[in-house]
Amino acid sequence: MSSPSAAIEALRQQLELSLADVRLSDDEKRALTDSLRTAQLPEEGLRRLRNQAFELVRQHLQALEPEDPLALVRWLEGVMRALDVSRTAGGAYRAQAWFSPGEDCRDAIVGQLRGCRERADICVFTLSDDRISDEVLAAHRRGVAVRLITDNDKAFDAGSDVMALRDAGVPVRVDQTPAHMHHKFALFDGRFLLNGSYNWTRSASQHNEENLVLCNDPVLLRQFGQAFEALWTDLAHSG
Repeated sequence: MSSPSAAIEALRQQLELSLADVRLSDDEKRALTDSLRTAQLPEEGLRRLRNQAFELVRQHLQALEPEDPLALVRWLEGVMRALDVSRTAGGAYRAQAWFSPGEDCRDAIVGQLRGCRERADICVFTLSDDRISDEVLAAHRRGVAVRLITDNDKAFDAGSDVMALRDAGVPVRVDQTPAHMHHKFALFDGRFLLNGSYNWTRSASQHNEENLVLCNDPVLLRQFGQAFEALWTDLAHSG
């Protein structure tokens, strides 16, 4: 394991690279969050990195005088959000379950979306509950790096919100194979996993016997994260 100083230097270099175009892209946000989680810096290390981020912005202003100074503010805000996420990535183990019919499962999803600050990776068979879709869109609009994977048999159904989210700018990839992309899970800020039988539909909350589990188990977070990335890559030419 590298020393905190070495980790901070590597993270500083990562910040410098991301600042080259005065924009912290969604991929760069995810990479920075992952690096911070892996580094597990103490609070002093996070403060040092924060100060270095501000120093990079000052240097950029003096040397390049960008046409859009607000772009630097947006970049810095993204870095600060990533640092905030890393501060809360550890902590006590948490696990909780909800069941339907009823609103508990839907409310758990909405709560995670509202609390999400950096990224949300959503992998669901279908999405047609407007109350959930509205929160997905709200997260996207406040700068959360949202990605959505779903199945083609449901993406174009009457009532499906998938295409509307795609048209609003949410990155969407759709399984086009004869088989079903039948997962129902989501990862929030690399900290929490929601997984279960619960489809993200009104009928799931109103009529179906369903379940939903929340946990922050690091092994499950890594395994589901890897599964998401594998699907995202496999479906790169879908839409």
